Amino acid sequence: MAKVAQESTLTSEVVKVTVDGRKRIIIEGVSPEIDGGRFPIKRTVGETIVVEADVFTDGHDSLSCVLQYRKTGETAWQEVPMCFLVNDRWRGEFPVSELGRHEYAVLAWVDHFKSWRHDLSRWEQVEDITLSLQIGAELVGKAGQRVAGMEGHWLTQRAGELVGPQDLEQRRQLGLDEELAQKMFLHADRTLALGYSKTLSVVVEDERARFSTWYEMFPRSCSPVPGKHGTFKDCEAWLPRLAAMGFDVLYFPPIHPIGRVNRKGKNNTLTPGPDDVGSPWAIGAEEGGHKSILPQLGILEEFRELVQKARQHGIDIALDIALQCAPD
Repeated sequence: MAKVAQESTLTSEVVKVTVDGRKRIIIEGVSPEIDGGRFPIKRTVGETIVVEADVFTDGHDSLSCVLQYRKTGETAWQEVPMCFLVNDRWRGEFPVSELGRHEYAVLAWVDHFKSWRHDLSRWEQVEDITLSLQIGAELVGKAGQRVAGMEGHWLTQRAGELVGPQDLEQRRQLGLDEELAQKMFLHADRTLALGYSKTLSVVVEDERARFSTWYEMFPRSCSPVPGKHGTFKDCEAWLPRLAAMGFDVLYFPPIHPIGRVNRKGKNNTLTPGPDDVGSPWAIGAEEGGHKSILPQLGILEEFRELVQKARQHGIDIALDIALQCAPD
């Protein structure tokens, strides 16, 4: 086994890196990748992420390449085969159907069975392939030993058929069988596979993070009675009209209790009257803070009902995340 020890003297500590020379794959030019993988790409739910990479090795051996993906936090990878395009360029794709952060990576290996199958397809004189069929049978037989159950039995049986009593052309066609190729890919020997040096990330957001139409509304101003404080129930009456105008996001300022100390009045005056309700961004009073709802607007259950009814009209409700605190 060829191994090379490399020493780094960039710091006072010497770091030794052992490289297995049998892992002959080079993976580079991965796309999409932002700033060398420092930052995640962004997509929305339901999109398909197309990944390309330059994958190559020395010599003329054939390669196999897979695109691996998973949601961040999961341990097991899902994977799909990557297809060869041109000039060492490979492409694969995977869907994202959940919000959150996901990861993807590229893995490749020298595929000895694919190399053998490619050479077998080029033989023109069947009398020349006896030794080649023996080599193929050995590769298939080893795969059968790696796999348990019916799949392993199937591969072992096929290995025997490759060196069996049938004529050479029949055995040649068995070696070129597409089902055999698929099973050998699924159960390939990956002990010398090599992955891309970085695991890349994608942040998946709601489709409306890409484009949406917002309408800002103060719930306290939605009462049909002039001068009366509006409620969440009053807001429900506005939903059909907003949907008809094409809005799909209804934006509320903070809905928390409003402080009374240093409260401002109309037009931002510093001398408020007794009936001035204050700025909703001055959060915090006797009734609670950032985890409470202004009592005049309603209760939490009524807010949840408003959210559900808004969704029935194709509208999401967005809340202002304000970190300000009133002196209270």
